[in-house]
Amino acid sequence: MKRRGGRRGERLVVPEAEFTSYYGKPVLNVPAWKPANIGGYFFLGGLAGAGSVLAAGADLTGRPVTARALKTSSTLAVAGSAAALVHDLGRPSRFAHMLRVLKPTSPMSVGSWLLAGYGPVTGAAAVSDLTGVLPRAGRAATVGAALLGPAVAAYTAVLAADTAVPAWHDGHRELPYVFTGSAAMAAAGAALLTGPLRENGPARAAAVLGAAAEAGAVRALKSRLGMVAETYEQGTAGRLMRASSWLAASGALAAAACAGRSRAAAAVSGTALLAASLCTRLGVFHAGRRSMEDPKYTVVPQRERLRQRSGERPTASGR
Repeated sequence: MKRRGGRRGERLVVPEAEFTSYYGKPVLNVPAWKPANIGGYFFLGGLAGAGSVLAAGADLTGRPVTARALKTSSTLAVAGSAAALVHDLGRPSRFAHMLRVLKPTSPMSVGSWLLAGYGPVTGAAAVSDLTGVLPRAGRAATVGAALLGPAVAAYTAVLAADTAVPAWHDGHRELPYVFTGSAAMAAAGAALLTGPLRENGPARAAAVLGAAAEAGAVRALKSRLGMVAETYEQGTAGRLMRASSWLAASGALAAAACAGRSRAAAAVSGTALLAASLCTRLGVFHAGRRSMEDPKYTVVPQRERLRQRSGERPTASGR
């Protein structure tokens, strides 16, 4: 049988299978992840990592109140992120077991070691700032936390994309940028909420840049996912992602327009940005669950990729 382009291929003798599964069961096993645990793990890790970067910048530019607040919030956030992960794992010993070896090819292994190294460093920076003890060591810890911060903010996206979850795996290119933009928004929100007006210039800029980066990355993610993008637009995930978009735009606009002049506007802007980041992380989580529950999001994209590959290369019978 002739195929387009003059190549020969096998004759289709049976109709293509529908994307149904055995007794309507999901193709992938849907794990018993809890939204509060995994969503909190995603959100708090991003807040901590980006907060350390902003804290170091505040230190270097003479903004001590903002720096102290961000160091403290990053310490609390990374502790909360680790606690959410351990709670979802069920037993604290499971996290300790992941530290027995370092496997560079495993995002979970690298992430566990990253958390184990980042937590003490950011904690030391906060304690030194709050107590005035060992200021040189505290400054070194601040720099160390800032260097590890971007990885802490983004690695959960790599971890999610390394799974078989279609909404996450198929978005492996864009998801780290979504999480990084979301983390920048959250850290900027925390700075606006806790820092004085005279020090919040960089936070206002970070709020606008973070909101724009997240919006662009989400748009790129949806445009490349094809039918799997439905999981980000429908149901609980769709409502959360729309809420995030509205909150991020409102928070960034308030930050740019009036958060430098009004304490109330800065607080409202910061709260909106934090809420937007949380909605994004929960939206991504629920999109992942939805894509696991319906077999079509696994089978149809796989079939389409097979069609594309077979169209690009001649089959053995056509050689």
